[in-house]
Amino acid sequence: MPTAELIAPAPTAALAPADFLHDYRLGWESRHASLAGRKEVFMGKAKFGIFGDGKELPQLAMARAFQNGDFRAGYYRDQTFMVAIGELTWQQYFAQLYANPDVEAEPSTAGRAMNGHFGTRLLDDEGLFKPQTATKNSSADISPTAAQMPRLVGLAYASKLYRLNPALHPFSDFSVNGNEVAFGTIGNASTSEGMFFEALNAAGVLQIPLLVSVWDDHYGISVPAKYHTTKQSISAMMAGLQREGEGEPGFEIFEVKGWDYPALVDAYQRAAAVCRTQHVPVLFHVTELTQPQGHSTSGSHERYKPKSRLLWEEKHDCLLKMRNWLLAEGHATADELDALEKDAATTVKRARTAAWKAFVDPIKDERDATVALLDRLVKATGTEHALAETVNRLRTNPAPIRADSVRTLRQALRQVRGLRHPGRRAVQQYLEQLQGENADRYNANLFSQSAEAVGNIDEVPVAYADGAPQVDGREVLQACFTANFERDPRIFAIGEDVGQIGDVNQAFAGLQEKFGELRVTDTGIRECTIVGQGIGAALRGLRPITEIQYLDYLLYAVQILSDDLACLQYRTKGGQKAPLIVRTRGHRLEGIWHSGSPMGLLLTTLRGIHVCVPRDMTRAAGFYNTLLRSDEPAVVVECLNGYRLKETMPANVGEFTLPLGRPEVLRAGTDVTIVTYGSMCRVVLEAAAQLAAEGISAEVIDVQTLLPFDTEHLIADSLRKTGRVLFADEDVPGGASAFMLQHVIDEQNGYQLLDAAPRCLSAQAHRPAYSSDGDYFSKPNVEDVFDAAYALLSEADPERFPDIY
Repeated sequence: MPTAELIAPAPTAALAPADFLHDYRLGWESRHASLAGRKEVFMGKAKFGIFGDGKELPQLAMARAFQNGDFRAGYYRDQTFMVAIGELTWQQYFAQLYANPDVEAEPSTAGRAMNGHFGTRLLDDEGLFKPQTATKNSSADISPTAAQMPRLVGLAYASKLYRLNPALHPFSDFSVNGNEVAFGTIGNASTSEGMFFEALNAAGVLQIPLLVSVWDDHYGISVPAKYHTTKQSISAMMAGLQREGEGEPGFEIFEVKGWDYPALVDAYQRAAAVCRTQHVPVLFHVTELTQPQGHSTSGSHERYKPKSRLLWEEKHDCLLKMRNWLLAEGHATADELDALEKDAATTVKRARTAAWKAFVDPIKDERDATVALLDRLVKATGTEHALAETVNRLRTNPAPIRADSVRTLRQALRQVRGLRHPGRRAVQQYLEQLQGENADRYNANLFSQSAEAVGNIDEVPVAYADGAPQVDGREVLQACFTANFERDPRIFAIGEDVGQIGDVNQAFAGLQEKFGELRVTDTGIRECTIVGQGIGAALRGLRPITEIQYLDYLLYAVQILSDDLACLQYRTKGGQKAPLIVRTRGHRLEGIWHSGSPMGLLLTTLRGIHVCVPRDMTRAAGFYNTLLRSDEPAVVVECLNGYRLKETMPANVGEFTLPLGRPEVLRAGTDVTIVTYGSMCRVVLEAAAQLAAEGISAEVIDVQTLLPFDTEHLIADSLRKTGRVLFADEDVPGGASAFMLQHVIDEQNGYQLLDAAPRCLSAQAHRPAYSSDGDYFSKPNVEDVFDAAYALLSEADPERFPDIY
């Protein structure tokens, strides 16, 4: 018997028949919503549907154990649960199915995610955290299988920190003594993902209040459990997690049939009690569930389920089983249950109708306004003109979308581009209005809009005392982290080797001893859930620094960073934020897996996260000071070969801030601009000195951050002087160098300022070879930079600068 069986009494005795009937009706409302949702997709009113039918009862039972302050990191079939906790209405459910971009109508994602992706609005209208302890909370869902699990670890870990760190007790808007449980949900097939196993292992090691429910309907789309799970049972497979007794490390494991309502309610109460009071993680395996409509609207489960399975599912439908239980226990008559089911269908139908009207009416209004404006142009050009046909197609469109109005306006303006008529300007103004409104609907909120956004952090210049000591670069970071930890008790750091030894490069040396193990904490080798641990904790108001030992190892966590953190503000339209700092180090060191600079990979996958590339530890400290005062996520890539180089210790090491997006001119010049960052700055500066000896004046610019990139167009200002540009970096060809070139040549109109074709100097197409020779021949060196810059001048003045080779 699991230890948790001894924790809480059976709660069904405290529930009255009215509670049972309430849940039964809500279960049927959810079922009708699933059935109606599928029909809406097949009618063309929505593009895709994935529904929670067959999972109603366990979600109702879970909702009864879910308390204010708790958090969910879930699965896209949790509609019943979200309605049961009062954080979703059926009208909002259908608004999401139709992709209504109005955040009031669809508060989870403002129509940006497909249906079944739920989340509560954790931020107020100013972009600041609302109190979380008086509400039931859900982190914003994502589709990638098992990707909710890393974040779930962090949501639960925050409760541990809030309970055990007295300095956090005043933050009562985020926790009440760490009593909050993080509830996770996942399908049985998704438990095959490595993230699931990594997250469970982390939860067991950390002993945190994480309760993960596995909805087991035996299939993963068309693939049955025998191909997914050893022993075809995740609870049997993970039995070794079961703790041996109270106070011992490990999990509590429950296995309950998904159609057994009273057993589900009892078990969830017991599971949540042990999780909440003792901070013991729980694996809750819900078996014998069904999926009446199959996986989604993309196909039919009759294609792959045998008739015997379909017949079994029909007999074991959880709502049918609950009906039989209610009748057998005398809690209701058949007529009463029939009436509840009928009322449930009516409720859902009304919600669906209201949601569709709220979605389509504004679109039709835009269409009508567009047609009215364009009719004036038709009168001016004549009905025989192609414009009349264009307008009539929009007028007679029975199911317009917003793009139809904008597309027609753009085509109309193209057709009358030479016409002088007052109606043409009116059409152009309306198009500009719609383009602005749609930019807000579909493109806004990639980054924070609050007063704590990076761009709103006051710049504080670095200051140096007379006779300031020269120290190792790592000591600057050590002093910076110390000052920030003293300033803000919400800051903590986790990662491999950051604790006892103070990280492999010693920037955290002594901090665990000074601030304690809760603030500076070693972890196992698990980059994905290190980052997830930070995301979840940041969602709950804490300020984590998660360290990834080498930039090469960040690849383990790129999926979570991209699919979860980078798009969090965007996919909630400013409803949630997680100001996580990912600290790592890269560029030059030794060999294939310890000296990578995959910046292009980060730049294309992490839009929504700032990417800082400081050339030394003083610059890194300035970025940390800025980021720890802001509410936006960032990756800071420190230079691997810079920790032992000497730097001057700033007098205000914990206070000075660096703005993001502003390059720095390291060396003024007039002949050629060389744009670079990170460890390449030292290489380029040495090359610039050699170029100067040959009469070539190179202006060296350190971009400092790649996201954002040169927001003030300072590089273009340099090109006005030099007329030539070389982009140099350690990424592969076409990586960050191409990114920088595009920004300067395209966005900054730098092509107009050039007297020669722009050039890029990158590393070789392969990863760097081991040894100093491997580094020299794999990555750009001083001679490479010299030759590339010299060639630009030789092209213009071959007599003065004859070919070298």
